[in-house]
Amino acid sequence: MLPCVLTVAGSDSGGGAGIQADLKTMLALGVHGMSVLTAVTAQNSLGVQGVWDLPVEAVRAQYRSVVDDIGVQAVKTGMLSSAELVEEVAALLAATDAPVVVDPVGVSKHGDSLLAPSAVESVRKHLLPTATVTTPNLDEVAQLTGVRVESEDGMREAADALLACGPRWVLIKGGHLPGDAVDLLTNGTDEHWLRAPRYDNRHTHGTGCTLASAIASGLAKGLDVPQAVSAAKEYVTEAIAAGFALGAGIGPVDHGWRLRNPAEGAGQG
Repeated sequence: MLPCVLTVAGSDSGGGAGIQADLKTMLALGVHGMSVLTAVTAQNSLGVQGVWDLPVEAVRAQYRSVVDDIGVQAVKTGMLSSAELVEEVAALLAATDAPVVVDPVGVSKHGDSLLAPSAVESVRKHLLPTATVTTPNLDEVAQLTGVRVESEDGMREAADALLACGPRWVLIKGGHLPGDAVDLLTNGTDEHWLRAPRYDNRHTHGTGCTLASAIASGLAKGLDVPQAVSAAKEYVTEAIAAGFALGAGIGPVDHGWRLRNPAEGAGQG
């Protein structure tokens, strides 16, 4: 039986991020993807035109339906826009015996807010303590901790601030810094720096969702956190390189790059 990974996230009607990106990533990496929909967005390559949260009862019912019958080997969370929703999902995760990857989605690629200001404290207090690994970008680090990272040196301070909230591991994504795409993975004792070339490609929509889902897929297959993050970094780097134009704005990364270049993907993840 394939390992089963559950994504708890919002829908991206343009197909580049959110639930759609998560399920494409899971398929590409050889696990069975399942979903709990938390919100519907009207979204395309130009931005987010509307967001509608699902009722907490609907989110809870979806989660229980999947977990109680099928079970999960890993869970990934994405867009959870309200404090009420964050706290409900955190309670569900705390009662589930599986590794959890928390992608603390704050804003979209286009700068649209996807997390209510009133929910930030709930993410810190309730959601982050459930995380096996959390994967904030630098904007989300600032939103959650107040730490503004201007260089690689500041990534350790950011990681320490997030670890104080309770996750086992933190992956600080330094993609917004100049130079190579560098990330810091640490649990406060072990430290891993992951570097990849920066590709001159503006079509990067869905990068964060894709990376978090790839990590969850690796954990579901039995990799430890450093192994899962390293494999996910390789996968998403090539997905960025293969990103393509879609619509009039920012296109998505190519989740299926391995399917079109099987020799390149052989042996990874």
